[in-house]
Amino acid sequence: MEDDLPTVTVSLWRADAIVLFDWLMSTDLDSVPITHPAQKQALADLLSRLEFAVDVDDTGSTAEEIAAAQEEVARDMGW
Repeated sequence: MEDDLPTVTVSLWRADAIVLFDWLMSTDLDSVPITHPAQKQALADLLSRLEFAVDVDDTGSTAEEIAAAQEEVARDMGW
């Protein structure tokens, strides 16, 4: 059924994906401010896709890999 739904492809820097994945894994989605339940579901769906995209294994990303990704992304902020 899900395969029948329209999809979009988003190109994302791997470091961004790791940072977002780590944040979503450590965030209580019930505490994220939302205005519609679909927003929380979309975040959960994003987490699921990021898990696949960053190809985490059973142990997840290493602390060093996460720290390196955070450094790369923070260095590229430009604001």
